[in-house]
Amino acid sequence: MEGEIPRKNWHDKNYKLMLLIPLILIVGSLVYLGVNYSQTGELFKRDISLTGGTSITIYDENISTTDLENALISELPDLSVKRLYELGTNEQKAVVVETTLEPESAKSILENYLGYELTEGENSDVAFTGSVLSESFYSQLLIAILIAFVFMAIVVFVIFRSIIPSAAVIFSAFANILMTLMFVDIIGMKLSTAGIVSFLMIIGYSIDTDILLTNRILKRREGSLNEKIFGAFKTGITMTLTSFFAILGALIFVQSFSIVLTQIFTILVIGLGFDIINTWITNVSVLKWYVERKERRN
Repeated sequence: MEGEIPRKNWHDKNYKLMLLIPLILIVGSLVYLGVNYSQTGELFKRDISLTGGTSITIYDENISTTDLENALISELPDLSVKRLYELGTNEQKAVVVETTLEPESAKSILENYLGYELTEGENSDVAFTGSVLSESFYSQLLIAILIAFVFMAIVVFVIFRSIIPSAAVIFSAFANILMTLMFVDIIGMKLSTAGIVSFLMIIGYSIDTDILLTNRILKRREGSLNEKIFGAFKTGITMTLTSFFAILGALIFVQSFSIVLTQIFTILVIGLGFDIINTWITNVSVLKWYVERKERRN
């Protein structure tokens, strides 16, 4: 009937309430990382590539990582033991031992436990990273992430020239980083230099879907607000899920033989999961409120 007020669908009625989901996650992440920092002096766990230390790869398929870790955890500070498998099989190829101890001391302790000499190039490989160099890498990577955020913010503001939509895009990217960092620390992962770099990739994935959504809502003329959102959702969720399952498949493939790639892909999978929440709940809700408020004023 003419003059009848259109009925609101479920999303129209509840989109503001849905913001509680990302809000709880953001507050929980801030509290968790804050408590972690107050107790350890660090926001997250770092491996020897960011703190300095020794990595010894032992080519022995008979070593039990559990027994080794239980036996030497009191002798090797910040001990981390990982297994490497032969590609395409579940047969152990080598064991990687990481500690903040000096190479010679760590090697001597391992030789006493194993009962044989570790010869570099034959049955083992030793790598050492100094603490000064590691801290330098760490600082430079954090600066790189900060610069990426600054340039991202500039580009977003130039594209949309509106504070609230631009801030929503930037906030969604920040929330992705924050939530992923919290979850990565909860599962006990020690971040390496490669792990920090993967957070830069998360920023890129996040911005793709956020700019797609914002551009559809603010610049497309045809269709209602909900039609624009749904159209952007169909395209954006297809992009995200395609990347998610492609990276998940790669993670399953590489986790047996590459520690570095395993960490990168794990962080990306987690980040893409949180990106779905922050784009299609956080950003959609903010933009919908912004557009409806603007239309009422006009």
